[in-house]
Amino acid sequence: MKNFGKVHSAQTFLLEAHIVDVEVDLSKGLHNFTIVGLPDKAVEESRDRMSAAIKHSGFDSPKSHNQKIVVSLAPAHLKKEGPLFDVPIALAYLLAAEQINFDPDKKLFVGELSLDGKIRRVQGVLPLIEKAAKLGYAEAYVPEENAEEAALIKNIVVYGVKSLIDLIEHLSPSKQPTKNILKRQPQTNIKPTAYESDVDFSDIKGQAAGKRGLLIAAAGGHNIALFGPAGTGKTMLARALPGILPPLSYEEVLEVTAIHSVAGTLKSNLGESYIAHPPFRSPHHTSSYVSLVGGGAFPKPGEVTLSHRGVLFLDEFPEFERRVIDALRQPLEDKVITISRQRGSGLFPANFILIAALNPCPCGNYGSQKVCNCSPKDIGRYRKKISGPIADRIDMWIEVPLIKHEVLSNKAKGEESKSLREKILKARSHMQKRFAGAKRSRLNADMSAKEIEKLVPLNDKAREILNTSAEKLQLSARSYHKIIKLARTIADLDESRFVEDKHILEALQYRQKEG
Repeated sequence: MKNFGKVHSAQTFLLEAHIVDVEVDLSKGLHNFTIVGLPDKAVEESRDRMSAAIKHSGFDSPKSHNQKIVVSLAPAHLKKEGPLFDVPIALAYLLAAEQINFDPDKKLFVGELSLDGKIRRVQGVLPLIEKAAKLGYAEAYVPEENAEEAALIKNIVVYGVKSLIDLIEHLSPSKQPTKNILKRQPQTNIKPTAYESDVDFSDIKGQAAGKRGLLIAAAGGHNIALFGPAGTGKTMLARALPGILPPLSYEEVLEVTAIHSVAGTLKSNLGESYIAHPPFRSPHHTSSYVSLVGGGAFPKPGEVTLSHRGVLFLDEFPEFERRVIDALRQPLEDKVITISRQRGSGLFPANFILIAALNPCPCGNYGSQKVCNCSPKDIGRYRKKISGPIADRIDMWIEVPLIKHEVLSNKAKGEESKSLREKILKARSHMQKRFAGAKRSRLNADMSAKEIEKLVPLNDKAREILNTSAEKLQLSARSYHKIIKLARTIADLDESRFVEDKHILEALQYRQKEG
């Protein structure tokens, strides 16, 4: 009797995939089933799921013999979580018991087993397959519902599996194999799609300044704050923004899909196997610190990471917890967020466009025709919730005023989102040429101070206007550079090769005004 079996699986820790070797040793003695290698409760329960699945697949159940079964998940220092080890544990046991025979080398297995042997979908498949492909694995066997997602990765053969018996018949066929031999999953072709927003820019009446600001923000990846009395259309403007953002590139699709796959937010019930458009996240202002920033005993991504390469919309911005608002400092500056906990720490990507919507006071009527019931103390406390460092990291402050009723009843429509998206694509094509070969920058908002000096030269007149204004407005070094980046985006939208004085002047008017 062989008594030993080994297959390969994988799991994610934070957002990084790790290969896990699943080893099974059988020895004589009273029945005992042990799983070692820091398994969580879901992994420990695998012994009951895989035992029932093996029995209902026509093989001898591990519980039908007096034997000691030791399952080792290596490396032992890595905490093992979730039910994705069910399939590899079952295969490793059957190999050890010599009930099946196949070569497990360069093959990866993941999947949850139901009691009758069916294989259920699991989370985080994409980064696992990507890791396996990089390490030279030839084949990957995943639940059928995960197959299209896994087949986004090139240079590895992916098989979608419905049940344990189908998998076994493919790997170790009997004398009379069943008809359900597995077929190779074809490479998933990504279809570039724009975000299907319920709000088109042509539906928004008036608010020319707000539309212009969002166009610039979308083109260059700049953060923007919309402020004004309640009911003026701030939320409507924000929800229209994703509709003008270009589709994601192949690399960005893999990056964004991997994050949402690990977090379990892919809409699998709607047939979504990948995310081809920039994500739009809009958490409520009562959301907890962990849900927005990320964390937990074993750190998981929060909303700032789920909005990576997309938009994070924070409505009623000052109503969020103060520590939540202040926690945005790192992602707004470095495009990443560091989560440190007792059991682990990690660096999560967080490169998003922030849209912050806020009222002028708690009741929302300050500065409008309606009566404001807030005391000066209440208004001061409300505004102080947004600290200076956070305000300094927001590139554009756009006022969204009340609209006259005659404008609302006007049937004339403005420019459509599709037309604005084409303008953004043209502007971004200029950025791609400018940043060709750059390690970090993709959009103007991502430029470092060194890149600004090299790639955005200013003529004497533009530099004079900027320096004079910076001195009068007492701009910080960060704000000074943000003005240049913003002006560069405005110039790209104008299809201007150089940043002119008019571009600097427009960028300056978007800075936060006192009072």
